[in-house]
Amino acid sequence: MDEHGLRALVGEVKAGRLSRRRFVQLMVGLGLTAPMAAQMLASAGVAEAQLKWASSPTKRGGGGLLKTLWWQAPTLLNPHFAVGTKDQDASRIFYEPLASFDPDGNLVPFLAAEIPSLQNGGVAKDGRSVTWRLKANVQWHDGKPFTADDLVFNWEYVMDPATAAVTQGSYTNIERIDKLDSHTIKIGFKKPTPFWARPFCSTDGMIIPKHVFEAYKGDKSREAPTNLKPVGTGPYRFSDFKPGDIVRGELYTGYHIPNRPFFDQVEMKGGGDAISAARAVIQTGEYDYAWNLQVEDEILKRLEQGGKGRADIVAGGNIEHIQCNFTDPWTEVDGERASAKTRHPFLTDPAVRLALSVLVDRGSVQEQIYGRTGIATANFLNSPSRYASKNMKWEFSIEKASQILDQAGWKRGSDGVREKGGKKLKLVYQTSINPLRQKTQQIVKQAAAKAGFDMELKSVTASVYFSSDASNPDTYTHFYTDIQMYTTTMTSPDPESFMNQFTSWEVAAKDNKWQGRNITRWRSDEYDKVYRAAEIELDPVKRAALFVRMNDLVIQNVVVVPVVFRPRVAAISNRMRDAIQSGWGSDFWALAYWSKQG
Repeated sequence: MDEHGLRALVGEVKAGRLSRRRFVQLMVGLGLTAPMAAQMLASAGVAEAQLKWASSPTKRGGGGLLKTLWWQAPTLLNPHFAVGTKDQDASRIFYEPLASFDPDGNLVPFLAAEIPSLQNGGVAKDGRSVTWRLKANVQWHDGKPFTADDLVFNWEYVMDPATAAVTQGSYTNIERIDKLDSHTIKIGFKKPTPFWARPFCSTDGMIIPKHVFEAYKGDKSREAPTNLKPVGTGPYRFSDFKPGDIVRGELYTGYHIPNRPFFDQVEMKGGGDAISAARAVIQTGEYDYAWNLQVEDEILKRLEQGGKGRADIVAGGNIEHIQCNFTDPWTEVDGERASAKTRHPFLTDPAVRLALSVLVDRGSVQEQIYGRTGIATANFLNSPSRYASKNMKWEFSIEKASQILDQAGWKRGSDGVREKGGKKLKLVYQTSINPLRQKTQQIVKQAAAKAGFDMELKSVTASVYFSSDASNPDTYTHFYTDIQMYTTTMTSPDPESFMNQFTSWEVAAKDNKWQGRNITRWRSDEYDKVYRAAEIELDPVKRAALFVRMNDLVIQNVVVVPVVFRPRVAAISNRMRDAIQSGWGSDFWALAYWSKQG
C-alpha cells in the first residue's frame, strides 16, 4: 500500500468510519507490528482509546470477594523467578509493569504516564533508545514512593548472574539506563532495537521495589522474605499465601488508578484440575473466573448449557508441543543430569527425531480431544499471522516413520523394539497430570509402538512439574527424561522473547538454577545468527521473515514437535464485567478493571 492509501485509511479512522482495531489488523497484515500501527494513528492525531471496553465506576471497592481458580497452584511470588505461568499470574496481583498489551496487541500504560512514540520523542528514530515517563504519586504498598530508582534497580537485580532471574533475557540488550529525573528514565540499547517494549513491559516487566529487595541481590536473592510476601504497586496488597494452595490480596486504598479496584478482596485458589475449575465457574457459579481450561471441548459445551458462565476463547501464541532432549538425562556429569556436556544416546540422530515427528497424530488430537481449543499445526510460532511459516507441513504416517528408521539402520529386535549399535529406542515421555495430556500421550505411544519405539509414560503433578524449585528434579526445566510435553506461552505480540528459548545462551543448567529458557539444550550457530539479526532489524517485513526462518530451523531439525496451537481458554461467570483476556500476557493483566454485576 502506498502513502496515499495509508493516509486515506487514517482519514477513515478519524472520521469514525473505520475502527482502530480494524486499522491495526490491516497494518498487521502488511507486516507492521500493532504498536507501530498505533503510533501511526498517534502521529496523525488520533487519540488512543485505552481500555475502551472498561466500565466507569464511581467509587473504589464495595465489590466483595473476587474468587478465581488456577488449577496449577503458585509456589512463589517473585516475578523474576516465575518459571510457571501460575507464579507469573499470582505475582501480577501485586506487581505491575510499565505497560501491558491489550487484546489487539497495543500497549496500555500502567506505571507509565504514557506510551513512548516517535511523535512524543520517546522512541529514537535509530532504535537505540526509548524514554519512559513514569506516573507521579504512585506508592508501593508500604507507602514508599515509586520512582525511577526502582527501574534502574530492577535492571541491575536481573542482570546479576548470581540472581539467576528467569527474566534476564528481556534485559540483556540494555547498555545503560539514565535517570533523567525522579520519574523519567532513558534506556540506551546496545544496538538498534525494534522491540523496544521488551524490558519493563508485560509479564517479564513486573517491577519490584528497590528499598525492599536491595539487600537481596545476587547470591542472597532466594533468601528475600518478600519472595513469598510481596510489596507491590498493584490494585491489591498482600494478605496471605500458602504455597501450593492459595493466594489472597486485599484492596489497596492508595492504588494509583482512580475508583479502582472494584473488589475488596481477591482470592486465587490453586490445585485441583481443569475440569473441576471449569465446572465451578460455568456450571455451579461457585467461582468467578478459572484459568487455562485445558478441557475437552465437548465437556465445555455441555457445561455451558447451565447458563452461569462461559468458556472465553481468545487468540494468542500458545503452543502445546513435544520437546526432544538433546542431552543425556540418564548420565550425571559434575552433579548434573541432562548436562550440556553430554549428548543424548539416540535423539541426536536426526532420523529418530524425524520419525517421532510423523508419529504424532495431530489431527486426531484436535478432533478427539481439543476441538475449538486446540488446532493441529506444523509450526511452533503461529501468531500473529505474519510470523506463521507457510513452508512447514505436518503429516502422520507410521509407515513413513518405519521407513525412516529402516534407512537409518535402526532394526527391530526380537521384542519389536528397534536398536542400533547396542542402543534401543526406549524412552520416557513425561508431561503434567491432565486428562488431555494423558490422552495425547496414549495416542503417541500407540503409534510409536507400531514403528518400533518403547515408550514409558510419566505424569507429574502440575504444581510440581511447573514449580520454580531449583532443587526439584521433576520440573520441566530440569528435563530429566527423553521427551516431554507442555504448553509454552507468548507474553507479547512480538516473538522476540518467545523465540529466545532456542538460543545457545539460554540453555537451562545447574549454574543458572535451571532458569535458562532453552529446555531442549539444542544449540545451533545458524539459529543464533538469525536471532541476532532479528534483534536489530528495523524493517518489519524483513524482521518477520527472520522469525519465520527461526521457526523453520526448529521444525526442520525436529527440536520440538508442535501438537496443537492453543488459544487462551478461561471460564468467566456471566456476572463478571471487563474480565478481558488479552492473549499476550497474564490473565490478570487488567485485574484492576474487573467488576461484577450484583
